[in-house]
Amino acid sequence: MTARSAAAATSSLVLVCSLALAGCAGFYEIPIETPIQPKMDVTAFQRVLVAGFISGGSDDVDANLETVRLLRSQLRSKSPLRVIEAEVLPLAEIAAVESADDARTITTTSTGVMPVGPIPTADMVKPAGEPKPADPRRPESSIRNEKDLAKYDKIFADAAYWKKLGEEYQTPLIVTGTVLFTPHQANGFVMQNREVYDSFGRRSVIPVRTYMERKGFILQPRFVFIDGRTGAVVYSETFHEEILYPNNQSVPALSTYFELMDRIMPSFLSTLSAQKIRGTRVLLK
Repeated sequence: MTARSAAAATSSLVLVCSLALAGCAGFYEIPIETPIQPKMDVTAFQRVLVAGFISGGSDDVDANLETVRLLRSQLRSKSPLRVIEAEVLPLAEIAAVESADDARTITTTSTGVMPVGPIPTADMVKPAGEPKPADPRRPESSIRNEKDLAKYDKIFADAAYWKKLGEEYQTPLIVTGTVLFTPHQANGFVMQNREVYDSFGRRSVIPVRTYMERKGFILQPRFVFIDGRTGAVVYSETFHEEILYPNNQSVPALSTYFELMDRIMPSFLSTLSAQKIRGTRVLLK
């Protein structure tokens, strides 16, 4: 069967169905809700701690701070878990310190057995008695792409660190991960709808292929869920969203960040709690 004949057959089937519905005594639509089960079983947890994220890509938005605030706000209203209010962890700094300690251990050990260094804890972010000079190893500005993020990845496998953090907050479910918010630019042909009017003034819209220079951002968050009782990673999911605007359109980076996070948020929430998809069903009388 050719594509044209298949399209004709489909159209005929739609027409027959429409006539069949019209020939019935009547039909009506009813709203329905389809429950979607959560991706994770969180019945073992009463509390959730959105700890902090390793972020980078752009200096226009503090993706660590904004992501923690946004997730806590959403979880308060759309999750059965109690959200713990705590200081946001500078996770990139903690991971950098941990990596530096490991590096020093490797260079000073001649026996081949690496001693275990002190485990960074949440105490690192608590206010100290005396101000400390800025850490020259502060890594946020150096994280520009996925390759840079990978250097800090092993902190998520440090079960001892996460277990210790969990003990400080009564063994909650811990949400952490990485957020890469990167400027993006693309030039090329795009299809745009253009209004046209014929000689009688009648309006119509036609697609037009246009060359455009556009700029925007790519948002790539990875959410890592850790069991605060054991420190083990129990689930992880990565997302990719991007948006481009015409070069002559000025959109603040923070607005773009929230617009992209709005697309991701339903999937994030469905990890922890049941969601419902609303639709309609047609019934014959």
